[in-house]
Order: sequence, then C-alpha cells, then structure tokens
Amino acid sequence: MSDASRGPVSDRPYLVFSDVDETLITVKSMFDFLHYQLVCRHGVAGAEEYERIMAVVRRLAGDGTPRADINRFYYRHYADEPVETIGRLAGDWFAERTSGRGFYIEPTREALTAHRAGGATVVLVSGSFPPLLEPLARAVGADIVLCTRPLVADGRYTGEVETPVIGAGKRAAVLGTLESRPDVDPRDCWAYGDHVSDLPMLELVGHPVAVGEDEELRTRLAERVKGVTA
Repeated sequence: MSDASRGPVSDRPYLVFSDVDETLITVKSMFDFLHYQLVCRHGVAGAEEYERIMAVVRRLAGDGTPRADINRFYYRHYADEPVETIGRLAGDWFAERTSGRGFYIEPTREALTAHRAGGATVVLVSGSFPPLLEPLARAVGADIVLCTRPLVADGRYTGEVETPVIGAGKRAAVLGTLESRPDVDPRDCWAYGDHVSDLPMLELVGHPVAVGEDEELRTRLAERVKGVTA
C-alpha cells in the first residue's frame, strides 16, 4: 500500500470503508479476544478450551465451510454470557493490546487519518462485534461501525447473530450505507481490505486498496482496473 492510497483532500464528500482484522490491526480480533478472555477467566483450562474451539474452526475452514457459517459458530460460544462482563473484558483486552507496539497496521491507520483530515467519513466494516470494535473506532476516529451484532436477551448474549458482516454481508452493509448517502458518489469512495472475501465490498467503490499479500485479491483488483481503463 503506497502513500497514494491515502487519498487526496476532496471538495466532495466521500466515505472510506476499512476492513479491520489484518487490514487495520495485526490480529484476528475475534479469536485473539476469545483466547484472552478464556485465559483470564479460566487459566490453563481456558487455554485448552480455546485450542478445542480453534481445532473445530480449522476443520470447518478446511472442509470449505462458508466464512459466514464459521462466524455464526464463533458467536455460539457467547451464549448466556452477560453483555456487561464481555464488555469489561473487551475493554481490558483493547487496553492491553494497544499498550505496546505492533497492534496496528500503521500504513492503514495513517491512511485513515489522512482521509479524515481530508473530510472523509470513515467506516469500519468487520465480522467482529461491537465490544471489540467500538474502542477501536474511537481510537482511529471512525464515524460508523458496520459489524456482526450478536443478539441479546435480558442482558445476555443468546449465541445467535444478525446477518454476519462477511463477504456478501459486507457488501450489503456497505451498499446500504452508500444508499443512505445520496450526496456521495461511490466512485469517489475508498475501501481497504486484505482478503479476497473483501472483494464484494471493494468492488463497490472507485478506489479499492489491497492491504497485505493476498495474491488472488491483488490479481482480481488489477484485472478490475484493466477492465475500467481498457
């Protein structure tokens, strides 16, 4: 990602959409937090439970299970957890992870800062959930968070979610946001992603940016540019 990806100051309003995990931050927030909170609460037994969960996740991924279904599987592990408890642990997780270096992918963070300085509305888009994303949004100055939202009843998570914001879910969330802003031309907008699953989101804007080394994503974005300029 070059300095050019940060975008110019524009006289027209525009939106900047950024994936989070391995695009803006170096970790997969959902799984990093799962390990953190299980170990904080249960010690060695929590670490062992995390490994059992991740073994299932790896098997599901290896079997070609859609990422949205894996996302749903993840949130089932919060069934009956108090929202307040998870929120407190998420705050502790964020404070610990940001207390040193290496949490942010700095070029992306710098790009979002430059976009905000240019008058853009910054939108985080993620399959992760609000307790992890809201402190991050405050830290980077994001205006909107589009994410997977676990369902809550009587102050506790049910283990079910609304539509996972992954792949087609990301596209739908971003498209809905664009449609709510008739003053914004999608061709003026930017989006940042690190994985080919971000492509449905990246294709909606005039300035898609690939972060990291996903060759399939870079190839398909390059083909898109060729198609536009041909």
